[in-house]
Amino acid sequence: MITTIIALACVTFATRYLFLAKRLPFTIGPKFQRFLSFSAPCVLTAIWVPIVFIQNGELTTSITHPYIIAAIVAILLALRFKNLYITTFGSLAVFFVFF
Repeated sequence: MITTIIALACVTFATRYLFLAKRLPFTIGPKFQRFLSFSAPCVLTAIWVPIVFIQNGELTTSITHPYIIAAIVAILLALRFKNLYITTFGSLAVFFVFF
């Protein structure tokens, strides 16, 4: 178990070091940089969609479900205020009111 964790830590460090070290003669082209700009939204979407829409192994699409209500409020707050703290705490407050 510990050897797996150490091996994964080394792989993660090596891949990050290649992209961030200024001394290495390795640069990323503009197309690849644009491609990488989509990775964070994709990863975050892969995290939140199952949390919001799948409960107890079943698809939930009811508009009265607390997770969906909080997600809709989070989207609206993000579009309106473009502020991470307002979006986070506002949607959490709505979630706790309905949960």
